[in-house]
Amino acid sequence: MTGQDWFEKDFYRTLGVPKDADEAAIKKAYRHLARKLHPDANPGDKAAEEKFKEVGEAYSVLSDQSQRQQYDAVRAMAGGGARFSAGPGGPGGQGGFEDMFSGMFGGSGGRVRFSTSGGSGGINFDDLLGSFGGAGGPGGFGAPAPQRGRDISASVTLPFRQAAEGSMVSVAAVGRTISARIPAGVKDGAKIRLRGKGEAGSGGAAPGDIILTVQVTPHPVFSLDGPNLRVTVPVTFPEAALGAQIEVPTLDGSRVKVKVPVGTPSGRVLRVKGKGVRTAKDTGDLLVSVQVAVPGKVTGEARQAVESFRDATAREDPRVELFRQAAQ
Repeated sequence: MTGQDWFEKDFYRTLGVPKDADEAAIKKAYRHLARKLHPDANPGDKAAEEKFKEVGEAYSVLSDQSQRQQYDAVRAMAGGGARFSAGPGGPGGQGGFEDMFSGMFGGSGGRVRFSTSGGSGGINFDDLLGSFGGAGGPGGFGAPAPQRGRDISASVTLPFRQAAEGSMVSVAAVGRTISARIPAGVKDGAKIRLRGKGEAGSGGAAPGDIILTVQVTPHPVFSLDGPNLRVTVPVTFPEAALGAQIEVPTLDGSRVKVKVPVGTPSGRVLRVKGKGVRTAKDTGDLLVSVQVAVPGKVTGEARQAVESFRDATAREDPRVELFRQAAQ
């Protein structure tokens, strides 16, 4: 972008915002137009593609406070952005900017010819601006310094099974739909950086990133513990007291047999190797928490059996160790 471009182009009109628009209004207008004019949404439409570039050019200047101040100053100096060339003065013999700068570059009373080519008989417009701050360099009136595109925040919600097994998702951002791979075993609230998928950079600079926050819907049975899967399985009192072999569900829908040792208390965790989450680095285990189920109502022979068991174990107090530790 040259200094002459800043004189000629009305970036506020390009974005459809007033000159006193704040940063939020400028960003909102840009995103709306970028989404509407993006080449992916207008395949083969050269006019839309050109307009999309103009919108990006306008936003790259107006979104930067320093560049915007310089642009406003140039536009105010130009009185709206007409190209300057040699010719007779305006009303009353006033020659406008040519007369204003003639004393600086053309001698007393001389007339200076402004051009954008830098050919003989004229002063290159960008060179002229360079005398005020280095045209083409950072902080000057010329082309703005390359600026990396901004990072964009986005979110996606996954069912627990998809999060555990890994999945491809589609994310709508910066006016287009982007595909992203979610690794197996991702946790709720995890952030994934999609490099180079954010807003486009200016002046050839790299684009920004998308920071994707993953939200995982809880599962009624399973939960994640790193690469391991946790599941709570109810067992009967006889199974816990006498030992048993039970079936436990796995994430892939199959069942696996687990041995419950004799005298297993409620809360003990049994480990099934290799039945957890399979990631690129490791395969987790299935951690089975035993929960002894107590029937809500006991009648008939079952009640008699429980009463007999109570009488047979009346001298055993399961809270002895509890009180011993409490007294420490």
